[in-house]
Amino acid sequence: MATYPSIDSELLRTFVAIADQGGFTKAGEVVNRTQSAVSMQMKRLEDDVVQRPLFQKDGRVLNLTAEGQVLLGYARRILKLHSEVFNTLREPHMIGTVKIGTPDDYVMRFLPGILSRFAQAYPLIQVEVHCESSAQLLQRQDLDLSIVTREPGKEIGQILRQERFVWAEAAGFCPHEQTPIPLAMFNSDCFCRLWASNALDAAGREYRVAYTSASLSAIMAVVSAGLAVTAQLQSLITSDLRILGDAEGLPQLPSASIVLLRNPNNPSPITECLADHIAEGFKL
Repeated sequence: MATYPSIDSELLRTFVAIADQGGFTKAGEVVNRTQSAVSMQMKRLEDDVVQRPLFQKDGRVLNLTAEGQVLLGYARRILKLHSEVFNTLREPHMIGTVKIGTPDDYVMRFLPGILSRFAQAYPLIQVEVHCESSAQLLQRQDLDLSIVTREPGKEIGQILRQERFVWAEAAGFCPHEQTPIPLAMFNSDCFCRLWASNALDAAGREYRVAYTSASLSAIMAVVSAGLAVTAQLQSLITSDLRILGDAEGLPQLPSASIVLLRNPNNPSPITECLADHIAEGFKL
């Protein structure tokens, strides 16, 4: 049976840093080593371990060789498994299921990054995501954590973020110039729909709710097609839309709070760890 030299995880960590940062100097800052120490590590990796050149220079640019590209994929996987092993062994109680509720609004904007980082830290925890409106989530008793939108002065739980609602329409379209203005809004139990209606009434602008849905993606599809104006939290406005305001004769809208609710009947270390990741993710 063939025997192979072992690969020090620190060598792989430095190698990945070089690939990500594009050079030895910046990689050294990431792994907290001098440039000469990084060079020595890579010489050891090339000469003693893989016995293949991993880097090639093109002028001032440092590129990976074909062998380096192959090793990079393996290195990322090895380091990920290395992290999972230690997280599992050091925190064996972090195994189980956590249930989180959130409106559809925040699923694509915030959850991918939050759940990705959480999965890397605690790979054996199963996360159940339930998508419902804030009003529905407030009635649920079986969820460990709930992310809901609240009106000013009605915040409960931990405030994750505060931001204003804004008007938006597709770039290159002008549905706000129509009379009445066609709106695409959430269903009638959403207080932001009431805010939008009250603001337009106060400003004397005629409008009609032309499209309704419980799904943000459905609303955004309608708006992106140039069929209607919507009112949403500013962080949810995508790059293909433009924000409207005074110049278009539309009134300002209030701000709202995004809050995190914990189930007091089911506290656990798993819940608190996910809550910490959620709070950090909503800062980004």
